[in-house]
Amino acid sequence: MAKYLNYPVDLLDKFCMEAFGKFGFTEAESRIITDVLMLSDLYGIESHGMQRLVRYHKGIEKGMIKVDAKPDIVFETPVSAVIDANEGMGQLVGHYAMKKAIEKAKKSGVGIVSVRNSNHFGIAGYYAKLACDEGLVGLACTNSEAIMVPTFGRMAMIGSNPIAISAPAEPYPFFFDAATCVVTRGKLEMYNKMDKPLPEGWALDKNGHDSTDASDVLKNIVAKNGGGIVPLGGSGEQLGSHKGYGWGMVCEMFSSIFSLGTTSDKCMQNNKGGICHGFMAIDPAIFGDPAAIREHLSGYLETLRNAPKADGQPRIYTHGEKEHFAMIDRMKNGIDVNENTVREMVDMAEYLKMDVEAYFGDFKAGENKMFSGNY
Repeated sequence: MAKYLNYPVDLLDKFCMEAFGKFGFTEAESRIITDVLMLSDLYGIESHGMQRLVRYHKGIEKGMIKVDAKPDIVFETPVSAVIDANEGMGQLVGHYAMKKAIEKAKKSGVGIVSVRNSNHFGIAGYYAKLACDEGLVGLACTNSEAIMVPTFGRMAMIGSNPIAISAPAEPYPFFFDAATCVVTRGKLEMYNKMDKPLPEGWALDKNGHDSTDASDVLKNIVAKNGGGIVPLGGSGEQLGSHKGYGWGMVCEMFSSIFSLGTTSDKCMQNNKGGICHGFMAIDPAIFGDPAAIREHLSGYLETLRNAPKADGQPRIYTHGEKEHFAMIDRMKNGIDVNENTVREMVDMAEYLKMDVEAYFGDFKAGENKMFSGNY
């Protein structure tokens, strides 16, 4: 079973900044991409942090991700816009699009932006947080390569299609970020790296039967042989599969449909990402006093945390609470990275002719040697 190695936050940040700079991104662009990745690992969302570097490495290397691409606004109104990413890095167009939505919300009360022709953009929550940090309610969603099997189906047709919402509150913001299928593809990749069987009820094989074989499910998704991950609620209607399936379609509407972009079933084909995103920023002032709304939300969140607890449960969490404390812990104690992910990072560093030893010491996969550098 794969082991984990612990690295200082500053070291991982520096590694990403140097790597993306060597790929050809400007310092400002590298800062945005790195921030998205680091926030994911700091929040404890391992599937979208350092574990995603190999995807960007291969995407850039194969020409799927265009390093020098710049986004174009192809349609715009005072409250909305459609942006063509021109096959650029998802984090860059995502940042640009949410900033555009924020700008419109501050002028008109609401801003809605749909993006087409992009690539993987990391965690949706990063973009919702951008709006929240400016006192707005933020929403972000995306489609992706088809990995979700629709209710009663056996072929993946919809992406993980996550949706994130963040709103100002005390002592920490409301922050909700979740895929509309049971788990993300990245979670299956982590189980595959750890050589662990998937929990029952996560995925289906090519015939539409339950599967716990992460490697087989991932291979079938790539080969489009059938099977994939089930929607939130499972594979049948009894526990609400149709609800996760429906929320996946809501994300599809705000991303690929409004932008006239590529739907999930046609993403990631012929060396084109084609991924689409949706963003919304809402100024609470269109409903009244923002401070009073913030106080009202904060009060309700505190009420939820103090609600009666089930037997044996020490506390009730509100959305964003675990991420808040995870960040405090990781900033102090570093980030644990799967050794197979470290191997991918070493491969990328060697490809980019970086000083591998400066970051990873004498690391060798399988030997579980802790970082011994001086940084």
